[in-house]
Amino acid sequence: MYKSSQERMPIYEALQKYKDMRIVPFDVPGHKQGRGNKELTEFLGESCMQIDVNSMKPLDNLCHPVSVIKEAEQLAAEAFGAKHAFFMVGGTTSSVQAMVMTACKRGDKIIMPRNVHRSAINALVVCGAIPVYVNPGVNKELGIPLGMSYEDVKAAILDHPEAKAVLINNPTYYGICSPLKRITELAHEHGMLVLVDEAHGTHFYFHDELPASAMSVGADMAAVSMHKTGGSLTQSSFLLINNNVGEGYTRQIINLTQTTSGSYLLMSSLDISRKNLALNGKEIFDRVIELASYAREEINKMGGYYAFGKELINGDTVFDFDVTKLSIHTRDMGLAGIEVYDVLRDDYDIQIEFGDIGNVLAIISVGDTDLAIERLISALAETKRRYLKSPSGMLDHEYINPQVAMTPQEAFYADKRSIPIEDSTGYICSEFVMCYPPGIPILAPGERITKEILDYIHYAKMKGCFLTGTEDIHIEHINVVKE
Repeated sequence: MYKSSQERMPIYEALQKYKDMRIVPFDVPGHKQGRGNKELTEFLGESCMQIDVNSMKPLDNLCHPVSVIKEAEQLAAEAFGAKHAFFMVGGTTSSVQAMVMTACKRGDKIIMPRNVHRSAINALVVCGAIPVYVNPGVNKELGIPLGMSYEDVKAAILDHPEAKAVLINNPTYYGICSPLKRITELAHEHGMLVLVDEAHGTHFYFHDELPASAMSVGADMAAVSMHKTGGSLTQSSFLLINNNVGEGYTRQIINLTQTTSGSYLLMSSLDISRKNLALNGKEIFDRVIELASYAREEINKMGGYYAFGKELINGDTVFDFDVTKLSIHTRDMGLAGIEVYDVLRDDYDIQIEFGDIGNVLAIISVGDTDLAIERLISALAETKRRYLKSPSGMLDHEYINPQVAMTPQEAFYADKRSIPIEDSTGYICSEFVMCYPPGIPILAPGERITKEILDYIHYAKMKGCFLTGTEDIHIEHINVVKE
């Protein structure tokens, strides 16, 4: 990587020139550099509104870049070690969907872990590809899904040699990494593409002590959430391609669903953040690792909680662990993760990433301070002191193996009817049910509803998880396939 080239920020520089030109706009957006919406300008700032602009020749066009956006994409590809990088303004959801739809057409099979983000299954609903689910490993003590076993992926490949691709989470929400390099090599031996959902792995590209990145092991495509750990604005993402994946075809797939009015606020944030990581990533993530490691050590000293880390590594379903993830098990204190999540927000004004049935996750980034970390540690200690109780009666798992009866597309578009959810045992689900975050479906279209799943949904509602996905916003009725 040439340091001099990575100092460039083509989109940012073009926007600065645009501001200096004092252009009189007779194009969209209609707020006309903020003058038409005083309250919004006061809220966001004049500088922000002045660069909320439409595509024009000096600023290039996201759908068909030929100048500054193209140059920014090339710099991003260089920084991430990819053949090409696409600027994505629909979040990593759009990146994951573009990966799946680039690799698969209607009727094609794709091997993936069942604990994928909803975006991957949504892509199957849209394009008609058929999932071959590999159940992840499970840590029964923590109640969390792990990564995919190499042998399980191998068995799926041998059983479905016609599959077009293998999709891998790297890492999971909890920081768990699968044997990415071995699975990539195995898939390539069988002529399959390797797609990696790296929503939580931006930092892997910029620090040698963190787990391997998708591009470093030769994966074909990766969806990278720059806004999660890379410092860019929410909803901005990169889609990376490698090897023989065609740039032109991938862009056509992206343009099927991505806006034709790409936000220059989001694109410039990607441009600036890429430069910062390329030039300073090692130092940035040295600091993040230090903060997360200190917090993990202090939390484990207080007892009751378990902030897990590299001790979980087993060489397979936990091939590696992302030490920047502060994942904390809470169930031994008699508290669901979502209960701790609510207490931290409501009583201590601390907003963490998510709480589920047995765990919470705090995202640590370069924006954190020693004082913020100490405040989190103190609040956790106080929460333990105030709310500690017996763990008896706690639900002890986060993942239930699904019974797949139909493809997601068939079930989603099938004739359906709405029935009370408590009466739905045995039916085939026609929609999603999930806790958000993290957005991993409890039920996906095409899966048979079981009593175990209904017990889990009832428990999650009782504990205060935010359930989404169904037409019925109260999650009291569910759409099932007519039989």
